[in-house]
Amino acid sequence: MSEKISTDKAPAAIGPYSQAVVTGNLVFTSGQIPLNPETGVLEGDNITEQTHRVCKNLEAVLTAAGTSLKSAVKTVCFLSDIADFAAFNEVYSQYFTEKPARSCVAVKDLPKGALVEVEVIAERGNTQ
Repeated sequence: MSEKISTDKAPAAIGPYSQAVVTGNLVFTSGQIPLNPETGVLEGDNITEQTHRVCKNLEAVLTAAGTSLKSAVKTVCFLSDIADFAAFNEVYSQYFTEKPARSCVAVKDLPKGALVEVEVIAERGNTQ
């Protein structure tokens, strides 16, 4: 049976989904966009600022699930403009220091006009 994860240190779900679900020793986060968890408002005017907020949101969800960004095994990253790829990578690499497997694609639109969205699969019980 799976366990639903919820924390007020990350934005509340804006639809019918959980912030994360744990099954076995794996944590599957929903995609995080750069919403400020206190205000629910998009934070940051550029890809750098928005990527920092997304990573902090993911950090909060993973902490609530009993794991960390260091335990990430796979990420899926969505950019609204592939021209932001290098700037995104610069910030992303500060948070995902263990270099998990990753997919990164450009998409037409993201919720609320965000420039970036990231989801994570991480191991639980391996907080390093």
